Amino acid sequence: MNYQETINAEQKYIVQTYARPEVVFSHGEGAYLWDSEGKRYLDFTSGIAVTALGHSDPGWVHAVREQAGKLAHVSNLYHTEPHVALARRLVENSFADRVFFCNSGSEANETALKFARKYARTLSQSGNSGKSASAEKTGFVAFSGGFHGRTMGALSVTAREKYQEPFAPLVPGVTIAPFNDPDAARAATGPDTCAVIVEPLQGEGGVHPATPEFLQAVRAACDEHDALLIFDEVQCGLGRTGTLWAHEAYGVEPDMMTLAKPLAGGLPIGATLVREKVAAVMTVGDHGSTFAAGPLVCRAATAVFDRVADPEFLATVRDRGRQLLAALHNLPQEQIVAIRGRGLLVGVELDRPVKPLIEAARARGLMVINAGENVLRLAPPLITGEAQIEEAVEVLARCLEA
Repeated sequence: MNYQETINAEQKYIVQTYARPEVVFSHGEGAYLWDSEGKRYLDFTSGIAVTALGHSDPGWVHAVREQAGKLAHVSNLYHTEPHVALARRLVENSFADRVFFCNSGSEANETALKFARKYARTLSQSGNSGKSASAEKTGFVAFSGGFHGRTMGALSVTAREKYQEPFAPLVPGVTIAPFNDPDAARAATGPDTCAVIVEPLQGEGGVHPATPEFLQAVRAACDEHDALLIFDEVQCGLGRTGTLWAHEAYGVEPDMMTLAKPLAGGLPIGATLVREKVAAVMTVGDHGSTFAAGPLVCRAATAVFDRVADPEFLATVRDRGRQLLAALHNLPQEQIVAIRGRGLLVGVELDRPVKPLIEAARARGLMVINAGENVLRLAPPLITGEAQIEEAVEVLARCLEA
């Protein structure tokens, strides 16, 4: 099919839940994409913070090709070495004791919510929950601006009316508190709370970093009420902020952490990392997934993890992040309300909708996305170089001037 035939067929055969621009991508290399007409684009989206190593990374390609020639899938009924190798890396480089694998960020958060319910139920039944004992310890606390996925449980803790309303009623017992408000977080968390879920750096909600005081208050409230703290690092984790985990900057650790987007470099995977006290309440048959953690995707994920966990790699991400923020602050500021973010996840809030700016940048060969109506989101591959940062900001400058 040619360019126009592909677009026409998409509109005919695919459920229209995305408003895709009229461009058909054919291949990529490093931080660049090419469309079917041969035009090159600098990719500052990374497939929504997924392709951390860029496109067609040689090491990633080698791992996928080699594993595809050996074994791609046997299901979770059986052992495979790549499955265990990836789990060991995640555990040995985090707060966690064990991992549950799935296929996406939504599934990882769904898993965390289920595990929290089982943990709270077991705690109540055992009589070990002390002053927080409650036969109805089933509530969740989430925060304004948060995004945790589209499945029913994950959607229930995503405070977006336009996403929730068509599918109501959702999972009951969810309290939404203001993000970055320590007092509100403490007030929302009580004896009936089984878990609190929060992004250390909100992505879809406008690229808002949490404050240390806020995360410390959330941790303290969870400890007081025997509730589990879930950090959603689906978008901000795995090197995106310049540290392996976004929460490292805060000195606060969760009881569970969810990962997905960049973990396998573009192949579908999700992971829920948990402390032993959570893992101990789960038994055979409590949860599962046919496709999760197959040898092919785990081999790809291991190739990604070994790169992004390297201290020198992370130092370079921090350098490029500082360069990007400094360059953005040199843009004409008349339309800019705020610039915020960490590492290579940055939001530029304008005083007007950013859709025209996104379209203008694409016409000039730069791919960027939004994080809400008025926020431009920059999430380039973590291998992006100095010259590519300069190129992207120059394009944005021309677009803002126009």
